[in-house]
Amino acid sequence: MTRAPRCAATALLALGAALLPATGTQAAPHAPGGNPGPLLPLTSAAERAKLTLTEHRVSPHTLSTLDGLLAHASVHSVLNSANHRMRNAADCAHTESAALPLAPKAAAAYCWDHGDATTQDWLPQSVTTSEGATDNGTWGPDKVILSGWTHNAAKGPARDDGLARVAFVNANNPEALSYRWALLAVPTDGGHNFAKLGSHLGGMAWYGDKLIVTAANGDAHRNALYVFSMKHLLRATVRSSAIGKVSGGYAAHGLQYVMPAIGSYSLTSACDSSAGHGTPCFASVSLDRSAGAPSIVANEWFSSGGSQPARLFRYRLAAPDSAAPLATDGKGHAPATEAYRTAAVGLQGAVSHQGVWYAADARGGRGQHGIMWRLTTRGATSAHDCGSDRPQACWAQHSEGMALADRTGQLWSLTEWAAAADAKWHPPAIPERVLFSVPLTSLN
Repeated sequence: MTRAPRCAATALLALGAALLPATGTQAAPHAPGGNPGPLLPLTSAAERAKLTLTEHRVSPHTLSTLDGLLAHASVHSVLNSANHRMRNAADCAHTESAALPLAPKAAAAYCWDHGDATTQDWLPQSVTTSEGATDNGTWGPDKVILSGWTHNAAKGPARDDGLARVAFVNANNPEALSYRWALLAVPTDGGHNFAKLGSHLGGMAWYGDKLIVTAANGDAHRNALYVFSMKHLLRATVRSSAIGKVSGGYAAHGLQYVMPAIGSYSLTSACDSSAGHGTPCFASVSLDRSAGAPSIVANEWFSSGGSQPARLFRYRLAAPDSAAPLATDGKGHAPATEAYRTAAVGLQGAVSHQGVWYAADARGGRGQHGIMWRLTTRGATSAHDCGSDRPQACWAQHSEGMALADRTGQLWSLTEWAAAADAKWHPPAIPERVLFSVPLTSLN
């Protein structure tokens, strides 16, 4: 996961002005790749307090103003206007296919169109599907996969830092996936304008009409999560690299569609990605509908080359038609309902299903396959021994976020590629970027 430590302060301050407060034991170090052992519950009140989120909502007036200035678009119309084709597994390059898990074998695999497959300006980070968003697994008549990409802070001008976009993938025909991009933005000027998100997009979860994405490390407003809505998907009127109001209308960095944030969730203090015991930095987030009330689960990330323990935590969701996605108390606080510390390192994504956590150590070396850990309070196991450079390193290369499609039992993930800082290394013509799924049962 490539980090974007610098945020766009202007956009964040603008969002802060639009948001309204809602009424409302150490894991033992282990050698990298070694068994991390059982999850250790966090029971200390002080430790749990660091995980409490505070809800903020963009004012209804701001949202209605912006909605009145740009035409509304439906998810269905975005899918029908898809202008990028995904390549099926048979058409993926050798370097792309090599990034897939060694075991279990992918049940489905797709590669991005050539421009998105090779660009160094954007990095794939997250995935979520309509199977979790609704009870019937579709959004309206459509099966949808969403993939979040963040701008590569190491490439392009500083003004592009914090750009984030989402691919709306039409998955109605599994043999012919296609997609269209939408820009993530924040409303400004009371809804008369909008700006770039100004934040690294690490993970996402889709529930009801709400899309929840993780915010950048070092967010100026201590935000851990941003919230978007499928009811506020708007159509840009001018094709320009600018963002927001321009001569003749509104532009979305050359994209046809834009999603303005409807709210956010902040932590009590700025996150510290180096601490492991301070306020956490949210690396990824996913949806769990497997037991009781639906919830989201999140994880923090530390380098797979170290032994810094990481935390996993859970938050209960409100009803799908609520104005904001998380269940909160009367003061707008959302406490973590479950929290653990794990000695597993390099966790780029995690999902929870029926009390078991599945967490992927992506491992950072070139061409290295990751390790998929099955974590409980009783211990940690890895389902496969594939005889690679590490016997348990059978997962995909440089995998990012994950999402569980409950109805089909498929676990979706995607791989990232970015040019290394080492100038002597020349990346392949078609890098290791692939979207894939495996049956969850194959990990047990």
